[in-house]
Amino acid sequence: MNQSNTIILDLTDCKYLGELHLRIKEAFDFPDYYGQNWSAFWDLICGMRDNTIIEIKGLSTLANEFDPHIEKMLEILQRNKEEMSELKMRRPQFDCRFDYHIID
Repeated sequence: MNQSNTIILDLTDCKYLGELHLRIKEAFDFPDYYGQNWSAFWDLICGMRDNTIIEIKGLSTLANEFDPHIEKMLEILQRNKEEMSELKMRRPQFDCRFDYHIID
């Protein structure tokens, strides 16, 4: 097995949605064409983050209006985790682990 690639997504004190997406873009090293929306986020992480662990920091510092966006982000991360797990079961030769943790 290959060593995990850890991505740290620090959302501490984000003030607006654009800033949240900018931090996502930087943490994941997304290309400039990242659309800064949840569909674009899914498109870029879907199956492309093999053997990756995401550490999410700073959620407790966000204002309540971020709640639906954070729920959507976590839903997408969970969906990718489940799809990578299913792929690993079908193709055990691939090291396609994907997970995320909230560090707060």
